Amino acid sequence: MEATAVTLSLARRADRVSDRTAVVDISEDRLYAPAETIHEDRVSYDELSAIATRTAERLATLGIGPGDTICLVTRNRVASLALFFACRRLGATLAPVSHLLTPATVDRPFDVLEPELVVSEAAQRDLVRSIPFDRSVTLEALAETDRAGIEVDDRRPGESPLLALHGQSGRPIAGYASDTLESNCRTGVAAWGLAANDVVSLTTPLAAPDGLVRVALSVLYVGGTLLLDRAFDPGDAARAIAEEGATLLPVRATALRDIAAEPGFDAAADSLERAVCAAPVDDDVIDAYRDRDVPVARVYGRLECPTALSEGFVDDARAGDAEGSPVGRPVPDCRARLVDDDAVLEGAADGRLRLSGPVVADGYVNAAGTDDDRSAALERADSDDAGDRDRFVDGWVDTGDRFRRDEAGTYYLR
Repeated sequence: MEATAVTLSLARRADRVSDRTAVVDISEDRLYAPAETIHEDRVSYDELSAIATRTAERLATLGIGPGDTICLVTRNRVASLALFFACRRLGATLAPVSHLLTPATVDRPFDVLEPELVVSEAAQRDLVRSIPFDRSVTLEALAETDRAGIEVDDRRPGESPLLALHGQSGRPIAGYASDTLESNCRTGVAAWGLAANDVVSLTTPLAAPDGLVRVALSVLYVGGTLLLDRAFDPGDAARAIAEEGATLLPVRATALRDIAAEPGFDAAADSLERAVCAAPVDDDVIDAYRDRDVPVARVYGRLECPTALSEGFVDDARAGDAEGSPVGRPVPDCRARLVDDDAVLEGAADGRLRLSGPVVADGYVNAAGTDDDRSAALERADSDDAGDRDRFVDGWVDTGDRFRRDEAGTYYLR
């Protein structure tokens, strides 16, 4: 376990590649900036690690320690990444709460998480007012908080998850331990050849599994460079990809289409070496990239498993048909099976997908029990919050999604 924790350490990355750029913040530096305007703020691995240390020291001043939960309500920011690593250093749990939730739904994750502190950006003040919780601090106020000296152990203490992510409606909430997150990071290396020389455009929210786990943490894990925009804009994304020499574009289908429609798409495509797109995605959208020699791999993931199935960039690429959209095969460290009721189906089959393995979340987060046990509890058993579709059963999570599997072992989303 000690070796696992060390390999996820941002401090170790900073020691090895201190001057390498970790994040390029391309967010516009003023409101209502013209389209395709980007503001480049480069943050090295050494600088990001220093920000994480200062953040941990300020959180410690506010009484945050092992087993505590911090909720974060913000758009994509460098501070969000620093807060994740600060929580890791303190042994706390970070629970990003999507700013896309509404005042009517934003209380749902809080009913379960019972955080010790809510951190938010000032722009989300209206949403934060709807949160049934009175201990909150803005990122700006946190940056001005006194810093307490802390002893940081590379090994995370306690049994609480390092990361808690909620579903689109605010529930269920899946918990991820440090070693589970590392397994997910290794998936990017094995499935898509993610490496230290990659420059990767982030187009999805950091509060979502495909934004934080599939992309951001995986890029930082290998020592690559992340292009971060506070809010996705296709024109800004296309320009940043071209100007920064981005090599990989992990994206959702809508963003893939929107970037291809931009005037700067040809320049962006000249830079890109490959793209990864969440399924389902129409062939005509993918063809716009493949026609410019940018191979696209479809990928399937869920809250409980950010990356479960993926195509290869060449061999597995195939068009969809009347029986489903191709999504490839299980990624390394992920096991997949199809079931009909509770019967496991072998060979070519059509059924409901279940997933297992080191990349799958450690369970659903449930409300803390007592004041003496404040850390969020994890349960692999059926949970009322999980609903009928998402259940951990005998070490497998039932996705509720139907797939067809052909004789070659390729899965097609129905």
